Amino acid sequence: MNLATSLRGQRLRVSAAAIALSTLVCATSAWAQDTAVAPATAPETAPKEDNTIVVTGTLFRRANTETPSPVTVLTTDYLNKAGISNVSDAIRSISADGAGSIGTGFQSGFSAGGSAVSLRGLGVSSTLVLVDGLRSANFPINDDGHNAYVDLNSIPFSLVDKIEVLKDGASATYGADAIGGVVNIKLKKQFVGLEGKAEGGLASRGDAAHQRISLTAGFGNYEEQGFNVYVNGEYQHDGRVSNASRGFPYNTTDLSSIGGIDKNTADSAMTTASPTAYVTRVAQTDLNNPLSGGTALLNPANASQYTALGLGNCTSGTFTASNGTGCKYDLVNQYRQIQPLQERYSANGRISFRVSDTIEGYVTGSYSHSYVSIWGTPQVIRNTQPFGAAPSVASSNPGIVLPVYICASGVNCATAANRTLNPNNPYAAAYAANPSQGAARIYYMFGDIASGSDRSNDVYRATAGLHGRIADAWDWRVDGVYAYDKLKLVQHGFINIAALTQAINTGSYNFVNPSLNSDAVRQALAPDKTTPSHSETYALDASVTRKLFTLPGGDLQLAVGGQIRHEMLENNNQNVALDTYSLTTASAFGSHTVSAAFFELDAPVFKQLEVNASGRFDHYSEGFSRFSPKFGFKFTPTKAIALRGTYSQGFRAPTFAESGPRSQYAGFVSSTPPCAYILAHGGTGNTTTCSANGNPYNTTYNLGRGVVGNPNLQPETSRSFTFGTIVQPVRWFSLTVDYYNVKKSNLIVTGPDIGKAVSAYFASSNLDAAKAAVAAVGPGYSVNTVDAVDPLYPNLLPRPLIINVPYVNANYMVTSGIDLSATANLRLTDKIRWTSRIEGTYLLTSNLHTATGIQSYAGTFGPYDLSSGNGSPRLRGNWQNTLEFGEAFSLSLTTSYVGRIKEVATDQGSLSTDCSQNLYGTGDAFCYVSPFITNDLTASMKFGNGGVFSLMVKNAFDARAPIAPAAYSSAPNFLTSWHYAGLIGREYRASVSFKM
Repeated sequence: MNLATSLRGQRLRVSAAAIALSTLVCATSAWAQDTAVAPATAPETAPKEDNTIVVTGTLFRRANTETPSPVTVLTTDYLNKAGISNVSDAIRSISADGAGSIGTGFQSGFSAGGSAVSLRGLGVSSTLVLVDGLRSANFPINDDGHNAYVDLNSIPFSLVDKIEVLKDGASATYGADAIGGVVNIKLKKQFVGLEGKAEGGLASRGDAAHQRISLTAGFGNYEEQGFNVYVNGEYQHDGRVSNASRGFPYNTTDLSSIGGIDKNTADSAMTTASPTAYVTRVAQTDLNNPLSGGTALLNPANASQYTALGLGNCTSGTFTASNGTGCKYDLVNQYRQIQPLQERYSANGRISFRVSDTIEGYVTGSYSHSYVSIWGTPQVIRNTQPFGAAPSVASSNPGIVLPVYICASGVNCATAANRTLNPNNPYAAAYAANPSQGAARIYYMFGDIASGSDRSNDVYRATAGLHGRIADAWDWRVDGVYAYDKLKLVQHGFINIAALTQAINTGSYNFVNPSLNSDAVRQALAPDKTTPSHSETYALDASVTRKLFTLPGGDLQLAVGGQIRHEMLENNNQNVALDTYSLTTASAFGSHTVSAAFFELDAPVFKQLEVNASGRFDHYSEGFSRFSPKFGFKFTPTKAIALRGTYSQGFRAPTFAESGPRSQYAGFVSSTPPCAYILAHGGTGNTTTCSANGNPYNTTYNLGRGVVGNPNLQPETSRSFTFGTIVQPVRWFSLTVDYYNVKKSNLIVTGPDIGKAVSAYFASSNLDAAKAAVAAVGPGYSVNTVDAVDPLYPNLLPRPLIINVPYVNANYMVTSGIDLSATANLRLTDKIRWTSRIEGTYLLTSNLHTATGIQSYAGTFGPYDLSSGNGSPRLRGNWQNTLEFGEAFSLSLTTSYVGRIKEVATDQGSLSTDCSQNLYGTGDAFCYVSPFITNDLTASMKFGNGGVFSLMVKNAFDARAPIAPAAYSSAPNFLTSWHYAGLIGREYRASVSFKM
C-alpha cells in the first residue's frame, strides 16, 4: 500500500468516526457534574461538610453546580481514567480551548516552554486562570511578544481536587481577562494520612520516556481537632523526541514524493545555509570589514559560480547544480525535535485551622520548578541586524565575506606585517595582489555549534485567608495571595557579531573542516546568553454575603466585596546590547495597581425560576476604569428540562508589553512570497500554483513585524451571551446544549493591515516604490529592513524582512458556537456499571471585522499570526467510556477528536477562503488537514486498602498526525496544538498508587 492510499483510507476511517462522534458531541452536563465532582481520591478521614459548594463564577455556596452559566468540571477520577498526568494536558483537552492555545511542544514561540489555554479561541490573554479562586503571577515572557498568561506547567497536578471551567464571560466577578472564560484549579483543602503515586512509560518508538512520582502526607482531623496540616511533593520528567525518529513527513520539508512541494533546498542549492560552507567571489569595499561584500559575482563565465569548502566531508552524498557541487542535507531531519526535554518538581503545603466556632482560616505555600530544554537548528552566518540595530551590522545585506588576508590581531590585515593568505578563502592566492577583488561571499550554518535554549521557571506562591459568620446572618471572607514567577533563560549557539568579525579576520574558525574547531573557539564565537526575567502579583480580596429574605423559590442572597491588586513585569531584553545575531530584542516592563468593588445578587424568584445579577467596577492606576455587569437566569418548568442563559460585559486591560513605553518586540511569521514574485525569481508554474524551482530565495521564510508599546491604548471590551438547555428525561441520562456568542471590541492589535502592507510591498516594481506603498497603508506602517538581493536575480526587488506596524485599538471580533454534552450512567448488572461522558464544541463563526473586510477564521488556519498558527478547528470533542466491574476493576477508553482544518488564513492578505488561497501554494492539493482521532485506554485494579495499579496505552491505535504542509516551518507538516499525540505515537504507561 502506498502512502497516498494509506492516507485516503485514514481519511475514510476518520470521517466515519467523525460522523459517529458528531451525533453525541458534548460538554460535561449539569447532572454529570453533580455525579462527578465528588473527588474519588478524598481521604476517608476528611471532615464531614454540608453539601453546598462554591462554583466558579459565583460568590455563593449552592447545593449543585447547575448555575445559569455553563461550567465544565474535570474531576481527578475523570483525569486518571483519561491517563492525564499534568494540568496543561487536562485543561487544554477542554473542547472550548481554541486558536492560540499553547502547548509545550510549540518550541519556536516567544514563550517557548510555557503552556496556556485559549478559551473560545480569543487568545491566552482573554482567558483567566485561577488557583483556588485567586490569581497567580503571569509567565514572564509574553506569547507573541504581547499576550500575558499563567503558565499551566507551574501548577502541581497531584494536589488537584477538580478543575472547573466557566465558559462565559466573568469580568463581573473576577475583573480583567475573563472575556473567553475562567479556569479555576481547585486544590485539596484537607488531607489526612499518606498518599503516593509512581508512574512510568515509554513510547513504542523507544523514546518519550515519562516518569512521575508524588507524595502527600497530612495529619489533623479537622472535624474533631479543628486543624489539618499537609505537605506534598511531586516530580515529573519527559524525554526528548526528535523529528528524525518519527520519519516522513514530520522530518522534512520535502513533500515532492506525495505530490507536494520540495522546500528542502539544502540538498539542491548552494545559497542555502548548511553545515558545508559555500563561497563565491565578490568585491570587498572595506578590507577590514567582512560585512562590506559586494553584490556582483566576479567569477569567470566558464567557472562554477560557487565553491564548496570541505566537499570531502559530505556524509549524505552530494548534488550537482548549474552553479556548483555541494553536500546534501535535510536540516529538519538532522536537528529538529518534536518534544523537548521537560523536568518539573514542586513542594507544597497547607495549614487549615478553626479559630472559633464561627471563624476558620488557612495558610498555603508552594514552590514549583519547570525546566524545558530545547534543541534547535544551528545558527547561520547571513543574518539581518537585531531589531533596533544599525543596518550596517547586517551580515546578509549585501553579504558577509571571507577576506584574502588574515592576521593575528584581526585589524587591517591587508597591510599587517604578519598577514597570511586566508586558508578559508579559495580565491586568496589568485588575488593576493588585488585583495579587494578576491573576497569570498559565504553561505554557512554553524553545524558544529549546538543551538537551543534552557528555560528554568520558578514560581513561589503563598495564600492565606479567614472565613467566618456573624450572628448567623453574614458570611464573610478575606483572602490574600502573593505570587512571584522567576524565569532564567539561557540561549545557546547564537553568534556574537563582533566575535564573528574577529574570527573571520583572524582565521580562528575553520570553515573548511569545522570538526577541527576547538571548544574555546566555538564558545568565543557563540557565548551563552543568560537573561533573567520575573513577574509578581499580590492581592487582597474581601467579601460578605447575606441572606436578605425568603422568596417563593428560596433565599434572596446578596454579596458585596472589594479587591486591591498589584502586578508588575520585568521581561528583560535578551539582546539588550544588540550584539548577537538572530536573538530577539523583545522586552516588556510595567507595573500597576488595580482597585475593585463588586456585588452579586441571587434571586430564586420561584422554584422554577432563578435570576442572578452581578457587577464589578475596576480602576487601574494607568488612569482608566471599567464597570462590568452580568445577568443570568435558570428556568426549570419540569424536573426533566431547564433553560438557562447569561448576558455579560467584560474587558481585557492592555498588557505591559502592549502599553509599556519601554516595551518592544519584532515578531516573525512564516511567509511565502506570492507566485508572481516567485515566477520573476526563476520559479515555475503559474500565478496560482508555483514552485521555487531550486531557488531558496523563493521559499518560505520568516517575515517580521516590528512594534513598540503604546501607552495610549485603551482596554478591549466584550459583550457575551449564552443560552442553553439542560435535559434529563431519565435519571441515568442527561444532555446539555448551550449556544455562546462573544463580541470583543476595541481590539489591541499589531498592525491589522499587515497583510495589505505585505501585498503592497510585493506588488511594487522597486524598493523605493515598495517603501512608499507600505507607508500608504496607514500611520505606523513602514519598511524597517529588507533582505540582501537575490544572488541569482540581483536587479529585482529584494524580500522584506521586517515591516514596522503599530499597536492600535481597532476592529472587533465575533465568535459563536455550540457546546453540547451528554452523560449516561447505567448499571448493566449487579456488578457492572457503564459510564459514558462526551463533550464537544462546534465553532459556528470566528470573524474579525476590519475596515477592509471580514476575516473569517472558523475551520481554517486563521488567525495565522496568533501563537503557533494552528488555526481554528470547527469541531473538537472528547468521549470517555468506562466499565466498572464491582469495586476492584475498571476499563476506560477516552476518545479525542479534532475536525479538519482548511489551509487558508484570511489574516494573510486575502479575505477569500477558497483553496486558491492555500497557504501551501498548491491550490486544491493539500488544501485540507484531515480530521484526527486518538484513543487512550486505561485499565485500573484496586488492591489492598487504597492501592490502585493502572496500565495505560495512550494513542492505542497509533494514529498518526495528519499532514499539515502549511504549518510553521518550525513545526514542519504538523500542528502541535491539536495533533501532538499523533507525533509521539503509541505510549505505554504503568502506575501504582497507595493511600493509607
